[in-house]
Amino acid sequence: MADAFAMLKNIKETGKKVVGFYCVYAPQELVLAADALGFALCATKEEAIPDGEKTLPRNFCPLIKSSYGFAVTDKCPYFLYSDIIIGETTCDGKKKMFELMKEFKPVHVMKLPQTYLDDNDKAYWLNEVKILKDLLEKELGTTITEEKLREAIKVLNEERRLMQELSECMKNDPVPMTGQDFLKLMWGRNFVTDRTEFAQQIKEIIKDMQESIAKGEAAMPQGAKRILVTGVPTGIGSEKVIKIIEDCGAAVVYIENCSGMKQFVTLVDETKPPLEAIADKYLSTPCSCMSPNPIRLENLAKLIKDYRIDGVVDITWQGCHTYNVESRVVKEFLKKNGDTPFLQIETDYSQGDVEQIKTRVQAFLEMMA
Repeated sequence: MADAFAMLKNIKETGKKVVGFYCVYAPQELVLAADALGFALCATKEEAIPDGEKTLPRNFCPLIKSSYGFAVTDKCPYFLYSDIIIGETTCDGKKKMFELMKEFKPVHVMKLPQTYLDDNDKAYWLNEVKILKDLLEKELGTTITEEKLREAIKVLNEERRLMQELSECMKNDPVPMTGQDFLKLMWGRNFVTDRTEFAQQIKEIIKDMQESIAKGEAAMPQGAKRILVTGVPTGIGSEKVIKIIEDCGAAVVYIENCSGMKQFVTLVDETKPPLEAIADKYLSTPCSCMSPNPIRLENLAKLIKDYRIDGVVDITWQGCHTYNVESRVVKEFLKKNGDTPFLQIETDYSQGDVEQIKTRVQAFLEMMA
């Protein structure tokens, strides 16, 4: 963390602008086209929660309490050095967090529609994207041209294609990488300062994985139960369920949530007008805040088939009502469409329930034997 403080301080001294965001709904192409650096700010560590609870209710979602705790104490360098924060109305808890943040940091909240299915909602969201573009130009003292947007789209689409290619390697049995290591790669993308270098690193990792597959080398034993993890974002610091699954001998071959592959599966259409294409891509994100949310179910059905999934584990944070409610929807959908074994784990960032979760995971895996 000390290195991040020094790095960002040096970057700011060069005059470079920094934008922080809390959700995959934030259009990163606009940040890149504004010649700014964008960093994800959602906190996934328990250490900041006591500071968050000085202001927020204890029964709040741990992600919100951790995020606010890091922000209000200036312990997160990416928040501290951000010139502006992009928020979004994905849940009532985050909306109130952003309201409090505005007291000590410039925050712009993008207002999401209730669904991604209607043309009126698509038009509404496109206007929100245009408002953000105008705001970034004003606040960062820059001009976001169509040419810059098209270039940003190409850069980020290439990243998405590479992450898709990387994910394809996880279809192999045995898998060439653990789910924990795969999560670290996707999580690291949130803190990239040189996108060209990052793309090259991913290409090298893909090459290494393909070579490992050709040699028969693997991270998990052949025939290990293949698990898909879905639900809430599970970043570094809150990956305990993924670790438990793999410690119990199963292979996490796909992480579907927002901190996983969800942000990479859809490209921005490079043939459309840039702002319209960007709006379309981001609005199609199948978050549980959307009601109804059929794209999530459609994607899960395809992933289960493509990755030969033996079981689905749905992680929900305590206090995250939309994902908790939608967990039942997912369970019933899977029951009717192939009867894929399903396990919901409701937890928080603490380690107090690790043994309980381990017992449940072991029983879940034994059921599939």
